[in-house]
Amino acid sequence: MSEVLAYFILGYAVLLVLVYLVQEQIIFKPEKLHQGFTYKYDIPFRELNFDVEPGVRINGLHFTCSKPLGLILYFHGNTRSIKGWAKYAKDFYRYNYDVVLVDYRGFGKSTGKRSEKDMLGDMQFVYDTLAVQYAEHHLIVYGRSLGSGFAAKLASDNKPRYLILDAPYYNFTKVIERFLPILPIRFLLRYQLRTDKWIRHVNCHTYII
Repeated sequence: MSEVLAYFILGYAVLLVLVYLVQEQIIFKPEKLHQGFTYKYDIPFRELNFDVEPGVRINGLHFTCSKPLGLILYFHGNTRSIKGWAKYAKDFYRYNYDVVLVDYRGFGKSTGKRSEKDMLGDMQFVYDTLAVQYAEHHLIVYGRSLGSGFAAKLASDNKPRYLILDAPYYNFTKVIERFLPILPIRFLLRYQLRTDKWIRHVNCHTYII
């Protein structure tokens, strides 16, 4: 019995280490684009680059209307890149809203090593940059799936006009615990993304879809 227990403990320990080491690959499924890649769409747009810090550049797309009612800042899910997610820009463009989509570190053309703190800082940098061009009361923050956490955090720290959460999660720990209930995910996970905590401090109109 003691030998069986020893093997169980060893196997459990190996699983803990494995989950800790490969969580980046589990959580993020990026599509990487070479820096010379050319975006092509049938509505007016321009490519953006946000130089957050030395060696870190956040790449984005800015779809523009002739007379915009405001700006949608769109944070996508955990897969692909803005090359594909940009198809959703038409959903807002048709109603005369400009749209900005950005890729997280390691997605598309964006560079830099990921961490929750750094990614949240990147999104705040993008928000601050756009707020120079658009009055804050004309900014709408939209987060889909993984992006809903970043959107909630931004809305809690700033004063956009609206917050829209598409397929959000309570917090990221709860999401992973559903798949690995036998592990102490709270202590293993480097990405907590506490939507449940941040949403309490949001003071703008919020829509959940």
